[in-house]
Amino acid sequence: MAPTDDPVIELKQICTRFGSHTVHEGLDLSVKRGEILGLAGGSGSGKSVLLREMIGLQAPTSGEVRVFGEDLLTLAAGPGLALRQRWGVMFQRGGLFGALTVRQNVGLPLREHSALDDTLIDRIAEWKLALTGLPPEAGLKRPSELSGGMLKRAALARAIALDPELLFLDEPTSGLDPASSRGVDDLILATHGLFGPTIVIVTHDLALLWRVCDRVAVLAEGRVIALDTMDALSHHPHPTVAAYFNQPSGEPPPAAPARA
Repeated sequence: MAPTDDPVIELKQICTRFGSHTVHEGLDLSVKRGEILGLAGGSGSGKSVLLREMIGLQAPTSGEVRVFGEDLLTLAAGPGLALRQRWGVMFQRGGLFGALTVRQNVGLPLREHSALDDTLIDRIAEWKLALTGLPPEAGLKRPSELSGGMLKRAALARAIALDPELLFLDEPTSGLDPASSRGVDDLILATHGLFGPTIVIVTHDLALLWRVCDRVAVLAEGRVIALDTMDALSHHPHPTVAAYFNQPSGEPPPAAPARA
């Protein structure tokens, strides 16, 4: 799906403080429907905090968080639960339950939020795992028995269990070797091509930003200091942006130019 100007997420004048420490100060950001948006910035710039605010796990000190036009900070419990079923989250460390098999983990959202019988849920879970490139036997293993790359794929399979319109991916390639990282990049692009969700990615992986993202928002100084394509950001005049993207690994991989 090509991005449109219709916003799926709108953040307005977000301020986030923990005691005397300020993380965000007057932050504004709009995510377009159908785009893949990267959230980049140095450690401590507030990327993960902002992600938690987008999915309603944490409320900002002040400001407005709208997803699909609904204000997360004022939404009642019932409508809020229905809204959250429209997005999926892939957590940095997988977030899978160790006591369940991988197939049971992937099927859990369906058991919680649908009236489907267990047999059908298992078949759907197996299909989602297959979409992410995992073999059938992987679904019968515990998360602890999977390699890092397989665990990332299983976490993505659970994130897309309910066919979400919106996906949040937190450091999807962290801890992976280069080959496994590129496999996850390809998987993200394949998922976007197949289902067309809006995708928000928090990452330090510059190669992923080049290969996958339509736009990238750079966080620093408590706000979004730049929002553009990777090609434009690689020539951005702001010293923080220039320093971040002009690292040795900041050039687009020869076999995977920027998506713009």
